[in-house]
Amino acid sequence: MNLDFSDEQKQLREQVRRFLSENCTSDTVRAILEGPESYDKKLYQGLAELGVLGAAIPEEYGGVGLGHLELCVVAEELGRVLAPVPVSSSIYLTAEFLMLAGTEKQKETWLPKLAAGEAIGAFAYAEGQGRMSPAKIKATVSGGRLKGIKSPVADGDVADVAVVAAKNEKGQVSLYLIDLSGVGVSRETLESIDPTRSQARLTFDGAPAELLGGEGDGWHIASQVLDRAAVLMAFEQVGGADRALEIARDYALERMAFGRPIGSFQAIKHILADMYVSATLARSNCYYGAWALNSGAAEFPVAAATARVSATTAFQHCAKNNIQVHGGMGFTWAFDCHLYYRRSNALAVALGSLSSWESQLIERMSAGNAETAA
Repeated sequence: MNLDFSDEQKQLREQVRRFLSENCTSDTVRAILEGPESYDKKLYQGLAELGVLGAAIPEEYGGVGLGHLELCVVAEELGRVLAPVPVSSSIYLTAEFLMLAGTEKQKETWLPKLAAGEAIGAFAYAEGQGRMSPAKIKATVSGGRLKGIKSPVADGDVADVAVVAAKNEKGQVSLYLIDLSGVGVSRETLESIDPTRSQARLTFDGAPAELLGGEGDGWHIASQVLDRAAVLMAFEQVGGADRALEIARDYALERMAFGRPIGSFQAIKHILADMYVSATLARSNCYYGAWALNSGAAEFPVAAATARVSATTAFQHCAKNNIQVHGGMGFTWAFDCHLYYRRSNALAVALGSLSSWESQLIERMSAGNAETAA
């Protein structure tokens, strides 16, 4: 059994890593963190020209037509450099919604634009804190018009189109495509722990709504897409965890105390070892999730939740301990430790909180055990 990426996929990784090393340094991330822009437009367009955005989008819709495994490779590289671009909202979510449930016209309209970086997508389902459920959705669509408030919405301040979960006239949760440049839409940028991944509050007051998928199928479709996005985002988190570990290791080898590198002290060795174990375990679970996603395996829901929980824990653990290894310097603005700490916490709640995914994992494993016992 081969649990590694193919030679072609590794070549893709090298190509993307080389591009990002030249175009996305920590200065790039800091420019967005400290500046007025919500994302790096030049970097995003460069990724589109490289074919990264269309990696999993079929060629007939303007994509490259590679597949989800290749997109996992890309996601890991984006996570390593904390790329300040809306790939998760546009590609992991919006493009996946369109490919899974969109009509031919909807696909032809939006997928080529998403692949070319000409349009940005967003998924608006959250309405406040806590684990989302059909009962919590208050937004409604009546007569083809959407009313309600969605907050927080990742990249909602810069998105051109949004997939919105709302209840139809029968009270069923459905999905709708909303042109955010149209009437009845207002948005407000929200403060967040990581301004390089912007959040917004979207208010809809009679905005034209186009059904995506079947009436009443919204929650079922959303659950499938969120599982797909969970695996892709888990690879981002593993990329970030690995890079945080590398930064901590390099500092431990360079920083001298009492005439020797601090990495020679047992306490630092233990911290680095714990980081390595956490990141390696997460990578194993991510590979499991990638296999299940690519193969359409029956255990994909369990694999997705496993990857999400493991990668979230690993990235937060490595980002936090990267600061610890740096000591007092790790808390300063001059070092990059806080950039990884910010992103680790932002991604931890991007698709629902860690506790909600842990609950889903338990529920899915319990359901599987019950079926096996029966």
